[in-house]
Amino acid sequence: MRSFDPAISASPGKEQDQILYGKDPEIELSIVIPCLNEADTVGVCIAKAHLSLEESNIAGEIIIADNGSTDGSQSIASQMGARLIHVESKGYGNALMNGIAAARGKFIIMGDADDSYDFLEIPKFVEKLRTGFELVQGCRLPSGGGKVMPGAMPFLHRWWGNPMFSRMVRVMFWAPTKDVYCGMRGFTKELYYRLDLRCTGMEFATEMIIKSSIYQAKITEVPITLYPDGRKTNASHLRTFRDGWRTLRFFLMYSPRWLFLYPGAFLVALGLIGYSLALPGVTIRGVNFDAHTLLLSSLFIILGYQSVLFAFFAKTFAIREGLLPQNNHMTKLLSSINLEKGLMAGIGTSIMGMVLLLAAVNQWREVDFGHLDYAKTMRWVIPGVMLTALGYQTVLSTFIGSLLGMRRQ
Repeated sequence: MRSFDPAISASPGKEQDQILYGKDPEIELSIVIPCLNEADTVGVCIAKAHLSLEESNIAGEIIIADNGSTDGSQSIASQMGARLIHVESKGYGNALMNGIAAARGKFIIMGDADDSYDFLEIPKFVEKLRTGFELVQGCRLPSGGGKVMPGAMPFLHRWWGNPMFSRMVRVMFWAPTKDVYCGMRGFTKELYYRLDLRCTGMEFATEMIIKSSIYQAKITEVPITLYPDGRKTNASHLRTFRDGWRTLRFFLMYSPRWLFLYPGAFLVALGLIGYSLALPGVTIRGVNFDAHTLLLSSLFIILGYQSVLFAFFAKTFAIREGLLPQNNHMTKLLSSINLEKGLMAGIGTSIMGMVLLLAAVNQWREVDFGHLDYAKTMRWVIPGVMLTALGYQTVLSTFIGSLLGMRRQ
């Protein structure tokens, strides 16, 4: 099915024009194709989209969201009957956002203009959307029933990057997808507006999957075939390590649990284990846990506690700004912890720490401020310093949390 003659749909007739663009029947599907210097392939993509709509009797339209092409892509799109949307703001996400904003269909299908996706496979996406799914993700990988043609995907992308990031998005966000990077997908316009997507670059597609999963949208996958990039004049816009880092960074920023909470909880737990061994001076197989263990454990607890606080701040900010949906657990937590309670907890913790420090000073006084038994004294000093620091952190964090929790008019 790879060979295709663009001429078959290059000049839609009146009857076909009514099917594709007419208002009666109402437009069901908008095919949005972002474009940046894709003159080699954009015509083929439009022709396949035309044919797919005609053969499946789908009332639809084809939108080319052009991001400033200088190679004639725009004139090709216009000549072939597509709606051309000029997008001045650079970025993959910007192009798609503007194209979707102009779309008249209740369903949207997006796909790249490099002829790597076969737009003749559009009907299988529409079929799933008609049954009630809100996001229909294409899957190119064999693990999801898809197929990657020879030379269509770089080795590292196929065997390492894509499977790894797809697994991460399943674990971190419970997204039911085996191919997170697939750029061909269908979704309802209602879901798109509900998600309120923010990313203007390549992260746009990943954000859609993550937020769809977080918002508990109905998601499914359909297997598709990925073909080699059909462009000859311009190289691919993808950069393996740059784009891989951007994906990882985006995952972490959208998951305060994995970025802050889990590492912080692990450090706190490690510190508490250290305290349980070092305070009584336990010796295990000749290894003595003493003041140095206390010091290191205090560091773990302070860093871990700070990380947990950052998780709370990040989650609060993300919910307030609409990056993440409202969360019942966070709502209850915010309603149960107010500024006064936080201040009392922080001041109380600091007082406990200072009491321990004063006890250590008293020990020093008892020897006329001379030499101390550091193994004994540090069991008072180190916990005292840690508790004082934790209390101070709590006081400051309570004020910051209150500021983040203030509602704007």
